[in-house]
Amino acid sequence: MISKQNNVLLKGFQVYTNGTIIDNGYIKIKNQKVVEVGKTEERTIEEAIDLVEFPSNFKAIPGFIDVHTHGVNGVDTMDGTKEALEIMTEALPKEGTTSFLVTTMTQERESIEKALINAGEFITKQRSHGKAEILGIHLEGPFVNSKMAGAQPIQYIIDPDLSLFKKWQVLSNGNIKLVTLAPERPGGLELIRYLKENGIIASIGHTDATYADVNEAIVAGASHVTHLYNQMRGLHHREPGVVGTAFLRDELKAEIIVDGLHVCPEMVQLAFKQKRSEGLLLITDSMRAKCMKNGKYDLGGQEVFVTNGKAVLENGTLAGSTLKMGCAVKNMLTFTECTLNEAIEMASVNPAKELKIYDCKGSIAQGKDADIVILDDHLEVFMTFCRGALAFKK
Repeated sequence: MISKQNNVLLKGFQVYTNGTIIDNGYIKIKNQKVVEVGKTEERTIEEAIDLVEFPSNFKAIPGFIDVHTHGVNGVDTMDGTKEALEIMTEALPKEGTTSFLVTTMTQERESIEKALINAGEFITKQRSHGKAEILGIHLEGPFVNSKMAGAQPIQYIIDPDLSLFKKWQVLSNGNIKLVTLAPERPGGLELIRYLKENGIIASIGHTDATYADVNEAIVAGASHVTHLYNQMRGLHHREPGVVGTAFLRDELKAEIIVDGLHVCPEMVQLAFKQKRSEGLLLITDSMRAKCMKNGKYDLGGQEVFVTNGKAVLENGTLAGSTLKMGCAVKNMLTFTECTLNEAIEMASVNPAKELKIYDCKGSIAQGKDADIVILDDHLEVFMTFCRGALAFKK
């Protein structure tokens, strides 16, 4: 039994901490923080504390950070309601996600502004204790290329607009942390330079950019690629495109949707061989149908049809995913034969570093937030702690 006093000792499992593994390890949590990590036999007895023991083949790993998720359990960021965000923060720990960026999409301006205002207010007032924490907003669109719209409604796509972005950042209470845009469109480089100057991640996505365009964007300050391979100029032997440039330039971190649908296993393997664990971020790009039954759903005012986990528009275009972060990690292990430590780097460490919060999240270490996932002997999420409070138990 874990009490509400948030003074807990977890022990007996393998602890994955800062690239190393501690067998028969323990983690002591106090006041939402990790205060001790080590080998169980080396720990000294002290004050009364809630104790939870685990089998030796269970694993404690840092909570996942999803920088690209639209929705889950029937709700979406674009609903623009407090209730929708509450449901997201309660549902995501079940898949091991302890913090995330709520992600918008291309829509009419009024809808985007409603979602930004709602998210900004929610983030300011949230109590993340025992729920996944919203770290900020990922603005995906409308500053993209209509040639690579994917599931972004074409009629609302506009060129990058710095003055409009500044207005939106004010509406969000300064909470936009990542922006997906097409750098080749008029105004793209100007916006990227502004984002870089203001500590906001500029991400290349939904774009027809060439190798030269992407290199210009990197000089301007772009450092991220939105869902690698999907809705971008691909790799060609006379034009490297966005994909080839991402492989060649270490300055770019690349998101990847590892559900086996958006990117086939062989291309996941290729990306891993080129970018390695330090260059990739696992994301879900999930929409409201995640954790729901087969059926018809809405995404940005468009009908989405979900069958056996695959979400598509009426014309067959993939429309987000129903992927869970825990499944993305397991798929990555299977597709690439990477180590669990490498998967942790892609799911927890890299997003924390990019968001400049690695001092408090992204690894299990003394002084950091107690965002911890316990995996069972099948690497399924067994238990999730958000800032030291139990948020999910299988």
